This record gives sequence, structure tokens and C-alpha cells, in this order.
Amino acid sequence: MASAFLFLTAALTVAPGAPAVPPASPAVTPGFTRTIYLVRHGEYDLKPEGDEDVINGLTPLGFMQARLIAARLRGMPVEFSSLTSSTMTRARQTAEVIGESFPRLKLQTTPQLRECLPRTRRIEAMKGATPAELDAAEAQLNQAFATWFVPARGANQRDIIVCHGNVIRYFVMKALGVDPQAWLGLSVAHCSLTIIQVSPSGAFKVLAVGDSGHIPPKLLSGLAHTHD
Repeated sequence: MASAFLFLTAALTVAPGAPAVPPASPAVTPGFTRTIYLVRHGEYDLKPEGDEDVINGLTPLGFMQARLIAARLRGMPVEFSSLTSSTMTRARQTAEVIGESFPRLKLQTTPQLRECLPRTRRIEAMKGATPAELDAAEAQLNQAFATWFVPARGANQRDIIVCHGNVIRYFVMKALGVDPQAWLGLSVAHCSLTIIQVSPSGAFKVLAVGDSGHIPPKLLSGLAHTHD
């Protein structure tokens, strides 16, 4: 009996400086699925000079395209969690049209989603851009990706993001885990729909790219442009 007592006492002896009780593992907040519905803005009236948060609004065709993507989203059997757009006029106006179908969602705008020109394998597409401008574009888009493309917290999220062709294509490359400079190999029409899902573990799944099935062929535009 005595030997058993000594054994138990030895087993409970704590080395000097060691914690008496093993530290508890930090609580891990479980993630949830985030599904991001990326909408490119509608056709717009391009002016070469001026503040793009003021000029370059949607054309009549652009407003028509915006109503079509709004109807597409409204017909989906899901409840959307948020509506966000670039600060640029063409994206903001497209989001405002979409917002008419979802009055519960308050439109938020952010410069993180503004159109820009990241580096591409096609050298001619970067003509006139300085290294500083290319660096700034990539920094902006990488920050936006790190902000939005993360697991949801507390509940599943379904976010509508209205932005631009280059931005969407860059995000798709990042989600696929391929060279982001390949983004110009994709084309997304005005008011097309790209869907990317982020699993609770942070893994990405691209569900659709540039889906324009809701737009009649005669109303399609934007497929030929490389920087808009």
C-alpha cells in the first residue's frame, strides 16, 4: 500500500517552473461556407478623362443588363447576406439596380473593388502602365481577396459583389491557385455572373465564370474588352 502511495505521489510531482495544469487549447471558432456572387457592371458610356466615381455611367443597354442580372439573382432559391460594389459609377449604378430587388440589403461601396490593371502575361495589355501602377493594382486586389474570400463566421454567407472585369478575372485565378498573371485568358461579359465558394476550411471552389445565360445574345456586350 505504501509503495502505491509513493508511486502516485511521484506521478503528481511537477517539475520546477512547469504549469501545474496543462494549458487549455485555444477555442477554435468553427467556420461556415461563404458563397460570393461576382457581377460585372453593365455597359457604360466610356469617357477617357475624369473622375470615374462621377463619369462613365451606364448606358440604356447597361441598365437593361442590370435589370436582367437582378432578375437572375432574385430567382435564385437563396437568401443573400450583403450587397457591395466598387465606388466607380458603372458598378455602383449596377448595384443600385440590383438593390431594388433586395430592399433588405444596404448597399456598401469600397475602393478595394475598383477597376485596375494587374500584371498579365500579355505584355501589350500593360503598355503605358508604370511598375508602380502595376504594383498598386496587385496590392489592392490581393488585399480585397484577403478581405472577402475567407470562411464566413457565425452562419453561412451569400455575398453579392458588383465590380469589374479585370477584378473578377484576377479573383478567379487566385481562387484556382494558378498564376494570377493568366487572368487575361478569361472573358466575362457585362452583367455576367461568376460564383466562387469558400468552404469552412478555406478551400475554394469556382462554381461559375462569366455566366451570361440570363442575357439574350443581342443584348450581350463587353466580351471583346481587355481593360474595363
